[in-house]
Amino acid sequence: MKGLDTNGQYSKIDKSTILKGSINAQTDIRIDGKLEGDVETTGKVIIGKEASVNGKVICTNADIEGFFKGNLTVSGTLTLKTGSNLEGEVHVQKLVVDSGATFNANCSMHSEKDGIKKLSDSREKTA
Repeated sequence: MKGLDTNGQYSKIDKSTILKGSINAQTDIRIDGKLEGDVETTGKVIIGKEASVNGKVICTNADIEGFFKGNLTVSGTLTLKTGSNLEGEVHVQKLVVDSGATFNANCSMHSEKDGIKKLSDSREKTA
């Protein structure tokens, strides 16, 4: 994982953790537990195989292996891995869907230039 200049550091929610609330970070975030709430980061969000996320996520890139339900805004690339399940509203620049992934969402795609604008617009709405 590679976020901004964080010396390889990232945040992790362990599989035995249940979190209700909001996360705001400038690093990559890996979620292996359960999260009900919002995530905003300038880095990448990874949702592990056994993870469950219900809420709003705004990030640069995302890899989903587990379950996500809610509103997802990705200014870069969203990758849905085999066995993943995504439901909700998705705004993305690039979408990669592996065989065996479930994608039940309203999806809108944007250019790279629009992605930066949409990401900053989404941040203003959450402020």
